[in-house]
Amino acid sequence: MDSLFFILSGISLAIGVVALLIGSLGLLRLPDVYSRIHAVGMIDTAGAGFILLGMLFYAGFSIASVKLAAIGIFLFFTSPIATDAVALVAHQNGVDPTPGTKLSIKPTKGATRKPKAKAAKTAKASPKAKAKASVKAKAKTKAKASGKGKSSS
Repeated sequence: MDSLFFILSGISLAIGVVALLIGSLGLLRLPDVYSRIHAVGMIDTAGAGFILLGMLFYAGFSIASVKLAAIGIFLFFTSPIATDAVALVAHQNGVDPTPGTKLSIKPTKGATRKPKAKAAKTAKASPKAKAKASVKAKAKTKAKASGKGKSSS
């Protein structure tokens, strides 16, 4: 019976290592962020699961196997959530997939992606110019509020 668990342990560890190697290859070879996240997220959960299963078979029924099972359950739930969080942040920051892929994602309303030239202009503006722009903006909102902003002819 011990030899059967030893063989099952070796097979599970080998499958887990091969899965993680395939995920690493996907991380290096795939073209864009979203494809890489998908490859790593799927294979990470499977590879870690098989490695933990192999260690469970090797440990037998003991307190160590209970701890390994708890780690496996934790990884099973947290790995896909972390992958989804990384993809969501990439999407919100306007990261586009590479051209030629079928995935077409446009940045969301909350995306804060600005061209570098505009960011440099606002950073170089003098305090006087900023104060002048602020006064103009306040005057414009007052004019709209009082109804003088639009002519009714």
